[in-house]
Amino acid sequence: MGPRDEEQNTVRANTASDPAAGQSAGLSPRRDTTLPPLPATLKRPVRMFTARLSRRIVFWIFFSVIVIETIIFFPSLRNRERELLEQVKDLSSTKVTVLMQTLPSQMSEDDFLDTAERIFIDELVVGLVFLRADGSEAGVRGERPRLSFADITGKGMDSYLDRVNNRYDVSCGGGWQNGRYYLILRHNTAFVQKELYAFFLRIAGLVVIISIFVTAGAMIALGPMVLTPILKLRRDLEAAGDAVSNDRPSPHFQSAGMRREDELGEVIGAFQGMFGQITDAISHRKQAQDELKKTFNQLETYSRALNKELEKGREIQQNFLPVQLPELEGWELRTYFQPARQVAGDYYDVFHLPDGRIGIVIADVCDKGVGAALFMALFRSLIRIFSGQFEINAGACPGGSLAVDMPVEISPGSDEALSAQEHEALRAVVHTNNYVARNHGDLGMFATLVFGVLDPRTGQMSYINAGHDPLYVIAAKGGIRSRLEPTGPAVGLAIDATFRIARTRIEPGEIFLGFTDGVPEAATREGEMFGTRRLNELINSRFGTAADLITAIAEEVQRHTGDAEQFDDITMLALRHCEI
Repeated sequence: MGPRDEEQNTVRANTASDPAAGQSAGLSPRRDTTLPPLPATLKRPVRMFTARLSRRIVFWIFFSVIVIETIIFFPSLRNRERELLEQVKDLSSTKVTVLMQTLPSQMSEDDFLDTAERIFIDELVVGLVFLRADGSEAGVRGERPRLSFADITGKGMDSYLDRVNNRYDVSCGGGWQNGRYYLILRHNTAFVQKELYAFFLRIAGLVVIISIFVTAGAMIALGPMVLTPILKLRRDLEAAGDAVSNDRPSPHFQSAGMRREDELGEVIGAFQGMFGQITDAISHRKQAQDELKKTFNQLETYSRALNKELEKGREIQQNFLPVQLPELEGWELRTYFQPARQVAGDYYDVFHLPDGRIGIVIADVCDKGVGAALFMALFRSLIRIFSGQFEINAGACPGGSLAVDMPVEISPGSDEALSAQEHEALRAVVHTNNYVARNHGDLGMFATLVFGVLDPRTGQMSYINAGHDPLYVIAAKGGIRSRLEPTGPAVGLAIDATFRIARTRIEPGEIFLGFTDGVPEAATREGEMFGTRRLNELINSRFGTAADLITAIAEEVQRHTGDAEQFDDITMLALRHCEI
């Protein structure tokens, strides 16, 4: 930066702080081009005329006045034209009458025409024709008029106006030489058009002036009466909307101080009443929201506690199921358990019995949820205790043997006699039924179950099917070899119900399959069930292991239901007798 640049910067700085210094330095001061604010007395009219409603009112008032004046103007213009032509006609008729009365009667027709030409032919009269009483033509001077004798006598016309050519013919009759003559004068009406144009300009200017004054007067009258209250009401509406949307206190309304006994006053009152109702509704809504929030928080707290308790119940119920399935030489055992809720009414159980046998249970307690889960625990405990499993795990049950006379029947045609241990174990179904029916019958809770006693050395199984869906024995080559149909009613319905013991044998390569009704009743969103037919078609295939069978059924059920909510618990148990 050179010395000259530094000097210029110094001058600019001094000028900014002291305008006089800038002038002394030879620099012109910057002029303020900002327009001065409008006086307060002009702000209201300016706002009034800039409002859209004001502009519309001004336009329609001005337009209406123009239309009204225009409607009045055209008849006035025609009347003015008629007045000017009547003046021409009267003047010409008077002159012709005076002429015929003053000229001597001995004058010839040609002399009369010459005299009339000298008197009449000028800028106003551009032609004439002199007619006798019989309609014959005595002579013509200048332009020939278009008004004829036939028009005068036949049509009763005494004048003819040609606006295109600015010509006006007038018939003037009179007595001359004791006869009847007609003198038709042809006038130039260009001056009439000029006069009409001047008349048009005067009337148009007057119309515009009247329209302006009427519009201004209407605006002056409508301003405080209509426009100002409407503008205040609009600002009040904007303030009300802002207060409602931003949850602010009620604003002070400019229209609140206006007291009017007309429709606009009713609108203002209706607005204020509506806003009061809105604020009251918002206040009530806030109170309801606060109460709802409080209730929601309480429900959420209760829900968390309930979920915690249900989760504990689920863990406890899971603990009721066998933690580890018994390992049987020459047998493969697989299970599947999928509750519909946190706790379930389905259960399965596999446990050791005296004499080396195995107890197998699959059951479905009616209903779902917590009640079904509690009764599931009760059924499980009773079956285990009454079957003698408790004696295996923790010693003999106090009170001695459970060999009491109970209504248990043995199916005829069994190939082997039922051992005492099998008979005693299967009596658990009868004991459980009587206990539940006697002590909890008023609750209407029951269970369908299958309790089988398996001898793993021979594959012989004795069982009771208490109202449960048929279980399957699947042949080694696939397909259902036999169905284990119900042999008695559901457990817990009636005291001393009769249950029949049936027997079957699971040969090497065959699979024993038990399941609850959650498998065939698994449904899509549209309510289409998986069904027994699909299950049977699936079982017809050959499965090498019990695990493959369980997995195939579970996947096919899941594929069928898709994303539909699970309605019922799903439980499956598969026991395969391995081939040697």
